[in-house]
Amino acid sequence: MSSRTAFIAGAVAFVIGAVALVGAAFMLRGGGELATQASTIGGPFKMVDQDGKAVTEQDLKGKPHVVFFGFTHCPDVCPTALFELTQAFNAMGADAQKVGGVFVTVDPERDTPEVMKGYLSSFSPLIRGFTGSPEQVDAIVKAYRVFRKKVPLEGGDYTMDHTAVVYLMDRNGAFVAPLNMKRSPEEIAAEIRRYG
Repeated sequence: MSSRTAFIAGAVAFVIGAVALVGAAFMLRGGGELATQASTIGGPFKMVDQDGKAVTEQDLKGKPHVVFFGFTHCPDVCPTALFELTQAFNAMGADAQKVGGVFVTVDPERDTPEVMKGYLSSFSPLIRGFTGSPEQVDAIVKAYRVFRKKVPLEGGDYTMDHTAVVYLMDRNGAFVAPLNMKRSPEEIAAEIRRYG
């Protein structure tokens, strides 16, 4: 099985699992608010942001957040997702101050706080970058059940295969659902706003 096939299979399995988890949560609560105990995505972590400030899971509490895992050398998926999130935040107007965004690297070897800061300057200032030691990144990747794999390229370089799900977390830091980005910025904004 090629790395691309394994990546696609892993991503499909994750999405199916996440959809089943959300469906089960709705059944537990009769279609009302999601039952937070049904969520097993997320958890404790210790990292640093793009300014070198220490951050933990407590920084995701108090307002809803969207969380996306990627890397700054990503050629297409990551900048596209961050651009779409920027558009959604812009569509929220003043309500955007009631939410937050996080871009978590899966490539700590290259994504230092300085690199993350420069990269994120092209997107909404509401999106913070989280990085850290390989061990710290391993811990948050495991907590969010993210697939990632280093893929060697010619000339000694490499790229990263990774889960491309945008996680919607509520104001308590609990996983709500994968955020469907295949909609207009206004529709995405409306869903995020529901949890603000």
